[in-house]
Amino acid sequence: MRAILVDWLVEVAHKFELMPESFYLTIYIIDRFLSMQAVPRRELQLVGVSAMLIACKYEEIWAPEVNDFIHIADYAYTRQQILGMEKSILNRISWNLTVPTPYVFLVRFAKAAGGDKELEHMVFFFAEMALTEYGLVSLCPSLVAASAVYAARCTMNKSPIWTETLKHHTGFNELQIMEPAKVLIALHAAAPQNKLKAVYRKYSGSQFGRVALLPPAVAAQAPA
Repeated sequence: MRAILVDWLVEVAHKFELMPESFYLTIYIIDRFLSMQAVPRRELQLVGVSAMLIACKYEEIWAPEVNDFIHIADYAYTRQQILGMEKSILNRISWNLTVPTPYVFLVRFAKAAGGDKELEHMVFFFAEMALTEYGLVSLCPSLVAASAVYAARCTMNKSPIWTETLKHHTGFNELQIMEPAKVLIALHAAAPQNKLKAVYRKYSGSQFGRVALLPPAVAAQAPA
């Protein structure tokens, strides 16, 4: 259910043309809240739109309004329900919104990778794929970001895959990021058949260089 929610929020963020910071903070707020509070299935989407409302108020110059979220959720929730959930989330997480999301590290690590725009798009493709994967939720954001860079360089046949510069700037050696990178490469390979396709569709478009359509890394190229 979480994967379905994140997949939908990818599309919402794209439709609202939100900054990446807002989207990554949205997912952090959701996961933080769900780790502390049991939520009925019927209210999961309510948590999602309320978390995005909070993130947009924090990050955006011109944030979408409550009515925009009511409309995007197909009028499943009222204004009072969204504002009530917003208050519940903020109180539960103690208003702690200044947190390091994977995006903070992605910008730095992608620069350290020294690649072109295509590599940068590929890094962010893997990073957003990681957000949908529940098995990666417990990893620290910097490790997720480093794994996205590794998977991207692997997919694009960069040699060496992991440089001394990347090791220095990320703080991770190759052995530490192999397993999560394998997961990301497997997600890319399965993406065309996956029912949840928001990230794959997004990065199949010309705006992001159609990087999702590149051949997934084969076994020989994937981290061993």
